[in-house]
Amino acid sequence: MPNPLYAAALSSLRKAVDGADRKGNVAFPIEFVKADDPADTPPLARLVQGGRGGEVRLRLYLCLTMMATAKPHNIRRPPTSQTWAKTLALPAATGPRRVTDNMNWLAANKFIEIGPRNGYAPPPITLLSLDDASRPYERASLGSRYVGIPIDFWSRGWILTLSPTATATLFMLLESQGGHSAARYIPSDRRELYGVSHNTWTKARKELEHHGFLSVGRVPQGSDFDYRRLRNTYRIDEDRFSAPPGSPA
Repeated sequence: MPNPLYAAALSSLRKAVDGADRKGNVAFPIEFVKADDPADTPPLARLVQGGRGGEVRLRLYLCLTMMATAKPHNIRRPPTSQTWAKTLALPAATGPRRVTDNMNWLAANKFIEIGPRNGYAPPPITLLSLDDASRPYERASLGSRYVGIPIDFWSRGWILTLSPTATATLFMLLESQGGHSAARYIPSDRRELYGVSHNTWTKARKELEHHGFLSVGRVPQGSDFDYRRLRNTYRIDEDRFSAPPGSPA
């Protein structure tokens, strides 16, 4: 049975996309997805840690990044917690509180800055630099490499359909793919830089396959004498973003 909140959420998401006037991809910096040192946890992995709480804060942050299009990358008149709850398909009874709690988490963990409240209106929200919260946020597409997420991810409702770990793994696979169309092998030392466990990766991989985003292949590993040892290769079909969830892959 479809989620009764989904239709209203999808309509609200599309209004947010129209308001942002986005075209093409939303750019996320490489350091959002991947750490430089396996001892560090990149921001994306931090967002999805902690079970149920990660669902709301990840989707909030992705929506804020999509909406804050120009310098100083802020939202001067953000939605109310009730509107956010509707946009994220959360129940009216508990959704606003979950939104407020997770928005405060984003501020406490230096993903965003919440400005002073002016009357009854929600306070403005500003994105912070992931490298140094004291520096202004810079658009990732100004750098040499970034992870581009098609705007259809929001307008088609994939942000609501995919679990937080599947969404995070989708970002990781796109980072590894690097804009190429061929399937790629991801070495274990590179996967460690994404900050997710083997079990999380495997579960999310199966979900992405189920939704038609991911093709997993098998290729021989090593020399001719090791032909019986196989390794996985991964390829994300970026055309899948433009299809509605639930449609045939």
